[in-house]
Amino acid sequence: MASVSTRRGTATIADVAAAAGVSRATVSRVMNGRSTVDPEISERVRQAAADLSYRPSNVARSLSLGRTNTVALVVPDLGNPMFQQVLRGVTTAAAPAGYRVLVADTAEDPTDEAAIALEARLRCDALVLVSPRTADTELTALVREVAPVVLVNREPVDAEGVPALVVDYARAAEQVLEHLVGLGHRRIAYLAGPPGSASDALRRTGLRAVLERRPDIELVDLPAGPDIAAGHAVVDEVLAARPTAVLAFNDLVAFGLLAGLNEAGVAVPKDMSVAGFDDIDLARYATPSLTTVAVPQAELGRQAWKELAASIATGGHPSQVTRFEPRLEVRASTGPVPRQVATARATTRPRTASVPVVPAAPVVLPASRDVAWTTDGDAVVLRCGELRLARYQQGDRIPPVHAPRAHLHPVHTLAGVPLTDAGPVDHRHHYGVSMAVPDVNGTSYWGGRTFVADVGPTLLPNHGRQVSHALLVDPVAPHVLLDAVRWHDEQGVPQLEEERRLDARVLDDESWVLDWRSVLRADRGALVIGSPATNGRPGAGYGGLFWRLADAGTGTAEVLSEGGTGEAVAHGSTSPWVAYVQQHPTHATTTLLVQHGDPLPWFVRAAEYPGAGPSLAWDTPRSIPAGGTFETGLRAVLVDRALDLDEAAALAERVR
Repeated sequence: MASVSTRRGTATIADVAAAAGVSRATVSRVMNGRSTVDPEISERVRQAAADLSYRPSNVARSLSLGRTNTVALVVPDLGNPMFQQVLRGVTTAAAPAGYRVLVADTAEDPTDEAAIALEARLRCDALVLVSPRTADTELTALVREVAPVVLVNREPVDAEGVPALVVDYARAAEQVLEHLVGLGHRRIAYLAGPPGSASDALRRTGLRAVLERRPDIELVDLPAGPDIAAGHAVVDEVLAARPTAVLAFNDLVAFGLLAGLNEAGVAVPKDMSVAGFDDIDLARYATPSLTTVAVPQAELGRQAWKELAASIATGGHPSQVTRFEPRLEVRASTGPVPRQVATARATTRPRTASVPVVPAAPVVLPASRDVAWTTDGDAVVLRCGELRLARYQQGDRIPPVHAPRAHLHPVHTLAGVPLTDAGPVDHRHHYGVSMAVPDVNGTSYWGGRTFVADVGPTLLPNHGRQVSHALLVDPVAPHVLLDAVRWHDEQGVPQLEEERRLDARVLDDESWVLDWRSVLRADRGALVIGSPATNGRPGAGYGGLFWRLADAGTGTAEVLSEGGTGEAVAHGSTSPWVAYVQQHPTHATTTLLVQHGDPLPWFVRAAEYPGAGPSLAWDTPRSIPAGGTFETGLRAVLVDRALDLDEAAALAERVR
């Protein structure tokens, strides 16, 4: 190989050609990855390029190949984390193909959008238009000029060869509005997005669908915008409208509203519930954590590149619309309608004990009362016809400090009243119905602080994680959900195995039954299960299958048990059953919890918060020898009326 010294600081293609003893055309073919060059010559060229630290000119390469190996992403506002995640999805998917991504921000100005998109297209091979605000006629003309192009969150109108990726925001709006209605809210404000937003129009479609079904709902439409400042600016209008719940155009608007409400001394969700859309990363870390509708943001970006790559490779692509289903994420920012509102709605009625007897809302049961578990995204939902009775969530998005675990939430009565809570203000680590144990060989599967003798509740790095690894709807009996759950300690080491079985059935026109059974297996060594009580805190023997009820917002729940009425009577008792009678905005409900077999002592709370469960370690630790098992569980009857003591006892005996 000839020796070549360059007089300039940067080697050129001519220098490499001279060093390798080949033509510049050969160097170009090797650098562009052409397979027509002899392997020995290719290796010689690459070695010469390496010795000379030669880097091909991207501009020259683009001219040679007739393309730039770049694509552009045009977004309304790059400050929105939703669009940042779409960008991340496109970037990570395009990188292995040797493509880079340019970004253009239109600053939410639809009048500049077409010009910005056209300018971006001059610098790249293809475009991704994310949530374009341009009117339909202008968008149709634009996509023809800039093809190949992919639309995200916008369906093309009369445009051939334009693939589109669309989130079903109409369904998302239905989900979140039905959630608020289920909590008793009847006057709800919607903080609208930008006027040209197609996704805002889809949200309105979903909201209208619910209003058509529920004429008792009043929706207040308030103009807002797309960002935090818009949510903060509209606080006075929200307070003047006096809704009990607010649905914001997106999570950013919800964040601005949360900040403004906090400044105004309005407690969320005690005084007003707030929900958003998109489930950006910060939503779960807000205070309180934000109820929102999760959108597969990065997946939108990855799929956009897939569609774009096909268009670039073939010079065209069939028109198609790919739809993405949203998922409701219920967190701490939404709760029951405020107590004073519920009280104002109620009229004077006869009372049974301390709970008003209010007729249940009419329940229209399907002709068939069969119930079945069905998949719904990454969760499994129990349905009776169109009624959604319970949702079993994997819990993989629960913060590590809360001991992630699969759980049931929300759980509803037949009339749609929610009887579980998740991430409440008083105990953020409570999640619906779950196996929550504060001490298994020193690992906490309860979440939050650990009680340390002579110190008190202390935050320790000892939180474990429960992982479902064999979730299955019984193919023969679809009313049965089976799950194999592995409990990992704080180091990620498997600690115990759990076999979980959830069975359900409709009992009659006003009640249904949910049966949860868990078998804990000490397959990996002996287990010692403890509680704060076994560590020195009297009366705090909680841990096991725990049911965190929703606060009805109308006063303390009335607790019934075999020994009589009251929290003090039930707490620590071995009553076969415990019942909570609550007055909700529409009517009273009873949550009857019945133990299997010989009853364990009950951990019961009502005055501080409503929640109960049989204790695995009431005042002494429970040991399970290596290879041994222990079975626990509850049979819950969810009733759309108030039961008195005798009725609860009779029903408990009936379902045992």
